This record gives sequence, structure tokens and C-alpha cells, in this order.
Amino acid sequence: MANPGYGKRSAPDQRPRAGHDFAHLLPRDAAIATYIDGLCEGADISVKTLAKVLPYGQCALRTSLNRLQEAGHLRRGSECVATEEALIWVTRTFFSRTARDDDWWAAFTRGDVPQERQRPTRSRSFILLAALGKAAPALQLPEAGCVQLEPQVSEWFERGATEAEILCALTQGLPAQVYSPVAFVGRRLLDKLPPARIAAVREVVLRTLECRECRAPGSPEAMRGGVCGACRGKPGDTPRGPAGAVPVQGVRARMSAVRAGLVPRRERAGS
Repeated sequence: MANPGYGKRSAPDQRPRAGHDFAHLLPRDAAIATYIDGLCEGADISVKTLAKVLPYGQCALRTSLNRLQEAGHLRRGSECVATEEALIWVTRTFFSRTARDDDWWAAFTRGDVPQERQRPTRSRSFILLAALGKAAPALQLPEAGCVQLEPQVSEWFERGATEAEILCALTQGLPAQVYSPVAFVGRRLLDKLPPARIAAVREVVLRTLECRECRAPGSPEAMRGGVCGACRGKPGDTPRGPAGAVPVQGVRARMSAVRAGLVPRRERAGS
């Protein structure tokens, strides 16, 4: 396990592992990414530790990790962790088997990760209705019936009902004979329709990213490819300090001007 800040933290909502996950990377980078991807949560992925188990030096590893950031597989930053006594900011190293663009990492930093889902050939409601006969043979529905009842089941899902709750409502206490499954299911969907549920309040996530070059924290929008604007040669992209603050390069000149305007102590004493 790693010291704080160098433990692997897997990004959410990743696609299942496949042989081509890192095919777009250089061979060395792909080998390192594959090794990190196979490590457990919290495993040490610092350069020094990786150099002990992989056939690469620390300099080569540092270069490859930087390229993994550019490719969207890795980000370093900070996250606020709540304890019983206080809120503590801890360093994190996030890894994603699925390559992510800068916009995705910005959403992840806000705690608002876009979900990637494959579009099903049939809706969730249709699939539930089509499989209803497996749970209750008397309620086996034809395709036309599934299409007819699909909007009613969709309304249950919109109100927060789960598949198990819908199946229970449709199959519990069936009569000895069901003469028209479509009409019977439609009636139950209407009579047992639950009230709309109050959506849970989304948890506020406190998280930042930092530049892979200078380690300075900044907004996700400024960390294009994991590098801040200053390190990309664009100091205007990452303003630091409050409005009107003296630029870093002008601090020495400003202090020299202030010192020049001070009255020497011996002259103050004489006056």
C-alpha cells in the first residue's frame, strides 16, 4: 500500500477490460498502464515503487506517467475527506483505464461525472415486460402488448420504482385464471402506480487537480492535458492571487521601490 498521495484511485464508470485498452499508447507507456490497471485500489504507484518492479528507470517512468496524463488515463490532484473532527485535503492519484478528455476530468472534479451507457435495442420497460412470463407464466405478453404497456412501465421507472418492485406489484396475488394478460397488467400498472419520490440530494464533492510539471493546483479548465497554462507558456490562462495582485515577476521590483521610499532610521530619530 502507498503513502498518502501515491495510492491508485480508480476513476468511476470505466468500460470492461479489453485487449485493446492501451493500444493507442507507445509500447512502454502501454506496458506501464496495463500494470497499473491490474493493481488493487490504494496500491503504491509512485515512481520509486514502480521502478522496483518494472524494468524501467525512474526518469523513463516519470516520462511515461506524464504521457499517460496527456492521453487522459491519469490525473493527480487533491480531495477533501471528512473525518469526525475536521475536513482534510489529501493528495490523490486517479487512474482511468478508459481514456478521458479534459472535459470529463473537469466534470469528475466537480463530482458530476457523465455516465456512458450503450443505447439498448429495446427500452428497459419493454425488456421487463417481455420477461414477465418467466416470473409468472400466466402473464406472458405478446410483442404488441409489450409495446402498448411500455409507456406505463416507463412512468413507474420515472417515479423511482425498481424492477423488483414492479415485478412484485404485477405478480403478487394472481387470480386462478388470467384471461387477458395485457388488460390485467395494464390495470395493475394503473391501480398500483406509486407516488413520485423525492430525488436524493447530490453529494457535494470537493476536489482539485494539480499541474504535473509545477504541482500547482488550479481549475480543471486550466489543466489541459494535466498541465497548467503557465507551464504551457500561457501565463494568462492561470491567474494567481486576487484581482490587482502584483505578478510574480514584479514582486522584486515592487519591494525594491518600497525600500527606496523608506526613511532611514537615523533620520527618523533626528526628526
